[in-house]
Amino acid sequence: MKPKLSLVTLGVADLERSRRFYEALGWTCPSWTPGSPVAFFELGGTVLSLFGREDLARDVGVDWEPRSGFPSVTLAHNEPSLGDVDRAYDEFLSAGATVVKRPTSTDWGGYSGYVTDPDGHLWEVAYNPFDDWT
Repeated sequence: MKPKLSLVTLGVADLERSRRFYEALGWTCPSWTPGSPVAFFELGGTVLSLFGREDLARDVGVDWEPRSGFPSVTLAHNEPSLGDVDRAYDEFLSAGATVVKRPTSTDWGGYSGYVTDPDGHLWEVAYNPFDDWT
């Protein structure tokens, strides 16, 4: 597997407030659409993603409650195709990752699954047909 970190996703309490904060730092959110549940900031080869906490928990497939133990942070490893997601997902499992959510089609038009590393950090393995973050 090619070593890379495609996205860092932060679960946030107020997406608008967080987006404005990062924009105030001078970071750009090139494809922001008002009402979108997620905002992306390109950071020179890596992307910072802001996602409402409850929406992120729903995407992962876990319950979210304040102080529930859900860390509201995921790391992403993007691949160029659905088949590559399946291959990389299996490589994560072979290395000792734990299944959280098997790869499946998403409501945003992509394909992704989640695993945890041995310390419980969430990794999304994804294909995004709208961006080339591979």
